[in-house]
Amino acid sequence: MGAAFLLCWSAEAAEVDLPQGLSVAILALIAVLPEYAVDMYFAWTAGKDPSYTAYAAANMTGANRLLIGLGWASVLLAYSLRGYGRAIKLDRGVSPELVTLGASSVYACLLVWKSALSWVDFLLFSALFGAYAWRTASAEVHAPELEGPARSLGLLPPRWRRAAVAGLFLYSAAAICLAAKPFAEGLLATGKQMKIDEFLLVQWLAPIASEAPEFIVAILFALKGKGDVGMRVLLASKVNQWTLLVGMLPAAYGLSAGSLAPLPLDPRQAGELLLTAAQSIFALAVLINLRFSLKEALVLTVLFVTQPFFTSLHARHVYSVVYLAGTVVCLWPRGAREAARDAVRVALDFRSRS
Repeated sequence: MGAAFLLCWSAEAAEVDLPQGLSVAILALIAVLPEYAVDMYFAWTAGKDPSYTAYAAANMTGANRLLIGLGWASVLLAYSLRGYGRAIKLDRGVSPELVTLGASSVYACLLVWKSALSWVDFLLFSALFGAYAWRTASAEVHAPELEGPARSLGLLPPRWRRAAVAGLFLYSAAAICLAAKPFAEGLLATGKQMKIDEFLLVQWLAPIASEAPEFIVAILFALKGKGDVGMRVLLASKVNQWTLLVGMLPAAYGLSAGSLAPLPLDPRQAGELLLTAAQSIFALAVLINLRFSLKEALVLTVLFVTQPFFTSLHARHVYSVVYLAGTVVCLWPRGAREAARDAVRVALDFRSRS
């Protein structure tokens, strides 16, 4: 909780020196450190103890679905309750997130067919993240409107401001990483003691705790009328986790095992990955017009909160079909031509450096 507040203030102050997209991307990268730390622990341990293999995939897919299924709706709800509107409009600067989300989601479907995560996937996902980071770094710097502790940081002389922002980022990252191992092992021990499926605990309970920092940061932005920034924080977190985090799993597994062997995915894990990719594709269709409404938030939330009650592999496939059908329904009213035009516009915005 404390790290989340520090991240929020330092990210806002960082906008004085950095493009907003890049400062938000840095914020998202550090805010998802709980997820990285826990997942890297599971993947590294799996290289020596195969029984941990399932937990790495479970934690990654659960966290990715939580961001979209609950996170986006939380931001819009906070934004609406403060009377700012019933929908959040995003600017065209969000195109790097949307393009990267689309590319990584399509590629994730191939991973289901391969039933493994390899070093090739690590290189490809790292390249996607690199392209995303480069594009956000090339945007213009706009003077932000700061208030509270962020304003105090922003008013410091440039050298002291940059040192303070960097120090807060590093301090928050260290605080978040300290809890990774005891949290992961404590969770598994609790599941065994209470006779609860550890896979479900790792997939559903662990992400709620590890994703708390960026949820708090995004909601704080929404409460201050910056719903678009709050959404972009969660979008950047999603891109981070759906590219760099997924790619780092086989790297951590291989380094621990001392080989180039891929991280295997059994049918249950492959089904979870397919469901996560389908949800991401549906989410992309929702945001392709750069607008997120309460109706769309309700659909995403209902589809997400019902999943823990239907955990069979067949149910996962049914949910995947529902998400993909929802993608068609979402795009159909605008017509193929308009939907294609939206997609082309987003792609061109990604290429543009202006």
